Amino acid sequence: MDSPFGQLSVVEDNGAIIRLIWGGVAGGKADAPETDLLRKAEAQLQAYYDKQRTRFDLPLRVAGSDFQRAVCDAMLAIPFGETRTYGQIADDLGASAQAVGNACGGNPIPIIIPCHRVLGADSLGGFSGAGGVETKVALLRHEGAAGLLI
Repeated sequence: MDSPFGQLSVVEDNGAIIRLIWGGVAGGKADAPETDLLRKAEAQLQAYYDKQRTRFDLPLRVAGSDFQRAVCDAMLAIPFGETRTYGQIADDLGASAQAVGNACGGNPIPIIIPCHRVLGADSLGGFSGAGGVETKVALLRHEGAAGLLI
C-alpha cells in the first residue's frame, strides 16, 4: 500500500500481523491472497494516516526473545503523540538503554508498534525503516509529538 511515509507491505501469518516492510513484500509473496486481516490492517493504517486512528487493534506476533517482546510491549504502551526515551524503557525493564535501542531497531512491525516514539536522551536515536531518521521525524510530526522537532 502507498502511505505518506513510503510504500508499505504488511505480512500476516496464521491470523497475526508479523511484519511491516517498506517497499516490496519479503519472500516474494506479492501474489499472496489478500485476507480479511490484511484488509483490516490496511484500513487501520489509512485511518492512522488520516489522523482518524491513534491506536491499532490488530493481532500481532513478534518473533524473538522475551526481551524483544517486552520492549515491543513497552512501545505499544506509548500513547499517540507522546514519546519516551530508551533510558526510560530500560529503567522499566531493568536493562541498558543500548539493549532497548537494539530491540527497537529489531522491531518487525514499525508504525503499528511505534518504535518512532522512542528517542535518545539527547538525540532522536535511530530508525530502521526506509528513510531512517527523516522518516522517524515525519512520523513524530504526523502525531504532533516531540514539539521540539516541529
